[in-house]
Amino acid sequence: MTSRLRRQLLGLIAGAAGIAAPFAAYAHHSFAMFDAEKKTELEGIVKEFQWTNPHAWIMLNVAGEQGAPQAWAIEMNGPSGLVRQGWKPKTLTPGMPIKLVIHPLKDGTHGGQFMQVTLPDGTVIGNANREPVNDTPGGRAGETQ
Repeated sequence: MTSRLRRQLLGLIAGAAGIAAPFAAYAHHSFAMFDAEKKTELEGIVKEFQWTNPHAWIMLNVAGEQGAPQAWAIEMNGPSGLVRQGWKPKTLTPGMPIKLVIHPLKDGTHGGQFMQVTLPDGTVIGNANREPVNDTPGGRAGETQ
């Protein structure tokens, strides 16, 4: 393979990757699994707060109908977006009682998309009254805040 042909091939590969990257990013931010038309309020105890990319997670124990704890997983925005909203990696700590408002999962399992939290001292972070997520092309897909 000649040097010129090798450069052309690398240029073609780089160009294809550049074109595909925005589509991959858009696909990643689909929040279609959440019911954006519904809000669910939860009260529970923080099991774990995962400050991770691309999305942070609140792992919450919520008392079930007979008092047994049920594990819930609440998906959030990424850490850089959370920092802009005033979050810190230690905003939530294990054992902390909190109240959440979420968009629940459409399949009814114990999970959802974060909307708002009320901390034990009454501090509220997030906005439970914002418009539903628009997950259509050209919309503001996957914005959690």
